[in-house]
This record gives sequence, C-alpha cells and structure tokens, in this order.
Amino acid sequence: MKLSTPDISDKYPEAKALKPILKNLGGRQSFFGPIETLKCPDDNSFVKEQLNSSGDGKILVVDANAIDTVALLGDMIAEAGVKNGWSGIVINGYIRDIDIVKTLDIGVQALGTVPVKSEKKNQGTLGGEISFGGLTFKPGNYIYADNNGLLLSDTELDLS
Repeated sequence: MKLSTPDISDKYPEAKALKPILKNLGGRQSFFGPIETLKCPDDNSFVKEQLNSSGDGKILVVDANAIDTVALLGDMIAEAGVKNGWSGIVINGYIRDIDIVKTLDIGVQALGTVPVKSEKKNQGTLGGEISFGGLTFKPGNYIYADNNGLLLSDTELDLS
C-alpha cells in the first residue's frame, strides 16, 4: 500500500513529524507499522538479532546516537528483515551496502551511509523509550514514512 505522509498529516494533525534528519534509503519507498525500539550506539548485534526474528509488519527503530563511525545495517541484515516480515527499519545512525539495500522490499530510513561495519559486543537495550529528531518513540507507537518524511502516532491511523 502506497501512503502519503502529507495526506496523513492533513487528516491527522496530532501525528508528530520527525525533524528532517533521515534519508529514505530502502527499496520500499513508503512503509508503516507498529514499532519496536532499540538503543545501541555502535554495536549492531541486537539489530541483527531482531531482524532475524519474526517482524509481523513492525518497524525497528534504532537509536545509535547519530554515531557516524560505523554502520548498524548492511545488506545481509536488511535481507533478514525482508525474509522475516519486517515493514521497515528507522536508524538514528548509518547503514552500508546501499546499492543492495535500495533494491530490497523493506523501508529503511537512516542518517546516511558509511562503509565500516560495527563490532559485535552484544550491547544494547531493547524496548523502552528512545528520543531523537524531536520525537520520543515508545514500543507500540506507529510510524508512517515515505520520501516526504516520517510521522509518529500513539495509535494506528485509519488510512482508508
């Protein structure tokens, strides 16, 4: 389903917009769903673990504190997300393997790209509130995202 965040914003002014800090980098240009949160600054162990589990149309929101020295998502982990039914990944950080990621049927928004992989230290915190870009994300909130930006809602919105 193709969606339009400007139309959603007009219909639901209570939906909050993320500051324009992220780029739409995945093959799915628009995506939406309930969210799961993860905080992990420079270690993608938990990103890999989550995207290798059943996604059921959810969006993984990762706060990497905007660290620009390593990528928290690459082609293999993104492919696992596709295979396991995730709708998208939103990262306050960076990704790599962009030429492959942009061909995959999954939404990806991140700050940009960097070629360096992260170390695997099994560090991170799943669930709970995370904040970046002027918004606070909580598990169970809903994200609606496209090339125009990202909207956050406390509840699922009727897109019909």
